[in-house]
Amino acid sequence: MTPAARVQTSIELLDTIIDAARSKGAPADRILAEWFRGNRFAGSKDRRAIRELVYSAIRACGPVPETGRAAMLRLAQTDESLAPLFDGSNYGPAPLAEGEIAAQGGIAPDWLARRLAASDITADEAEALLERAPLDLRVNTLKAERATLSLPLSGEQTAAPHGLRIEAGTQVEQWPEWRDGKVEVQDTGSQLACLAVGAKPGETIIDLCAGGGGKTLALAAAMDNLGHLIASDTDRGRLSRLQPRAERAGASIIETRLLDPKREFEALADLEGQADAIMVDAPCSGTGTWRRNPEARWRLDEQELARLTALQADLLDLAARLVKPGGRLIYVTCSLLDEEGADQFAAFLQRAQRFRQHELSLPAGRVRGNGIRLSPYREGTDGFFIACAARP
Repeated sequence: MTPAARVQTSIELLDTIIDAARSKGAPADRILAEWFRGNRFAGSKDRRAIRELVYSAIRACGPVPETGRAAMLRLAQTDESLAPLFDGSNYGPAPLAEGEIAAQGGIAPDWLARRLAASDITADEAEALLERAPLDLRVNTLKAERATLSLPLSGEQTAAPHGLRIEAGTQVEQWPEWRDGKVEVQDTGSQLACLAVGAKPGETIIDLCAGGGGKTLALAAAMDNLGHLIASDTDRGRLSRLQPRAERAGASIIETRLLDPKREFEALADLEGQADAIMVDAPCSGTGTWRRNPEARWRLDEQELARLTALQADLLDLAARLVKPGGRLIYVTCSLLDEEGADQFAAFLQRAQRFRQHELSLPAGRVRGNGIRLSPYREGTDGFFIACAARP
């Protein structure tokens, strides 16, 4: 493909991504993967160039662009090599029209940028949300140790006790060490959230919103495969992916439970007042993960944010019923909005009078309200709010 053809293809893909963002359709990575599968004429260099153009254009725009072309024109304002490719050549984009307007830049749609600013995410903190994310690994202590594990690439140790950072884009899934379950891909922030649980061998621990089980596997390793670890979620598809991952990791203590939305407690009733610890890794806006999913900020609106904050409160109240006396509740959200983090947890402590804030001691992060905040700018991790409440 010519450079101009790559730009035009990227514009067309951006049109599809923009439409999907507005209609809550497929995410950008899936749209790109499907296009690459259906267009084998695009070689590996073409695919890399198109992916880079698409994601760079997404990062360059704040609000949802009107069109893919407007998004690419926005990127062309910062990349001088692009404007000459709007030349009307075969398979390339049409020439620039007089007065043609590029998409608006910025961190996010205006309403969301204001919410971030109210949570002290401005300037460099905000800009860092759209940088490219590093690739972090967690060494699985059920099978290996960070100090002695030999990998195809030597990694930099991160703040997490078992974390390594390697070159972004590395095909870790092709490594024998990954296939053998010795390492898992997991952001250092996620690893620190698991560290906050303080999981010990022999305990009963619930991962309330387990998803695909990345944090569940970290908890199983911390428990040294001893105890009872329940991974629950309302998403059957995501939860089903945990079993093969657990088998690869050698994590044998995990029990999965599928929850019925709005009736979650029914599947967990036998555990009422029984959990030593419960992690509430609540569904959220994902503002802390924009480095990996930059188009996610186009999918969020105020109505959806209100739904998420209400769900977070419900999950916290549900989790409180499961913690035994002397147990602990760990609240985690990959958001940097206070209404999903510090404010949400403070409201829970006001409602749940039998719980008390428990101070966390993590190797990274800053105090935010009654918890700890991790941010891409200061800690180099995904953005997280992490807090703990103990039941005396």
